[in-house]
Amino acid sequence: MEKLTPNEEEAMQAVWSSGNGTIKDFLEFIPEPRPPYTTLASTVKNLEKKKFILGVKGGNTFYYTPIIKEEEYKKTFMGEFVNDYFSNSYKELVTFFANQEKISADDLKEIIKMIEKGKQL
Repeated sequence: MEKLTPNEEEAMQAVWSSGNGTIKDFLEFIPEPRPPYTTLASTVKNLEKKKFILGVKGGNTFYYTPIIKEEEYKKTFMGEFVNDYFSNSYKELVTFFANQEKISADDLKEIIKMIEKGKQL
């Protein structure tokens, strides 16, 4: 799976948020400042070429549906991120965020509960 550019990721977030739709629909899911319609249309066409979305013509409009699931994309590239920046150690990742005060003790307790619950499944 190919890594997306920041503009492509923003467009994919809009596609995933809407589930499917048109360029106009996707614009509503992009925060201000929104790109021009034509810029988003070009980005969506690139996503279609990269096989992240499927476009189907309905009348004069194209309707797009995600092919790649958001969770699948996150799993692939978060794994690479942890490998590249934290020596493939999720412990180092969490330590980094704790040191930066981006994660609280309550957050960590909740994460521990989730891990322990997962082990019971």
